Amino acid sequence: MKLPPRQQLVGIVTGASSGIGRQIALLLARRDVRVVLASRDVPRLEECAKEIRVAGGEATVIPTDVADAAQIRRLVQETMAHYGRIDLCVCNAGAYIRGRIKDVSPEDLEASLRVNFFGSALLIREVLPLMLARGSGHIVAVTSVDGKKGLPLDGPYVAAKAALTGYMDVLRQEMRGSGVGVSTVLPGRVDTAMISHLRVPPISAKITGARVARAVVRAIERNRAELIIPFSGPKFLVVVSAVSARAGDFLTRLFKLEGEEKSG
Repeated sequence: MKLPPRQQLVGIVTGASSGIGRQIALLLARRDVRVVLASRDVPRLEECAKEIRVAGGEATVIPTDVADAAQIRRLVQETMAHYGRIDLCVCNAGAYIRGRIKDVSPEDLEASLRVNFFGSALLIREVLPLMLARGSGHIVAVTSVDGKKGLPLDGPYVAAKAALTGYMDVLRQEMRGSGVGVSTVLPGRVDTAMISHLRVPPISAKITGARVARAVVRAIERNRAELIIPFSGPKFLVVVSAVSARAGDFLTRLFKLEGEEKSG
């Protein structure tokens, strides 16, 4: 979908108060998309909306906890009431829940799935009929390279991101010929507050949220099925692991890709 000039499209971005989501919202607004900002952090959403408006864009704040199905429905209903259409849906909200599988509580596992998987899957369920009725639109899920190759200690996060990555793979195939585009963007480590406590090896250096935002816009404009960023290291790990799971495990151990939590 080529992003047209002067605020013709309406896009929802979840997790828009900070990190990757904020950068996606700012970039879409610069491309003249009318952006609906969703997250739990209202003050930061208002700050993002103000920045967009000062730059001449249009933004609407709708506080939303994606772990709550009722709030997801309200997000879509209020967007439709305000704009009458939804052209783009960027499912980005996430929570980094970490721990050894033997120590992970059922509550932690459920929390990860509720935010990282159901928070996107339920939003897609709400917007998809609207897009299909118009025969156009684009859905993007920001998942993770973890959704292709799990790293030690990331069990709860990997479970949810792998589920969402697979879900998007099926959705893309089902939407073929419908006019609705489907893209999955899979970043490696990203320099956000979510993993600020994690020290990672140079080969897995954290990339900026702005870089992920550019990948999201590229995925929309070129109707890309999947984008892994950065390309070289993560893509190599995914390909090797697809050929040999144990070879992928070896590379993970060799480069200590799970990272190390900073003390203090």
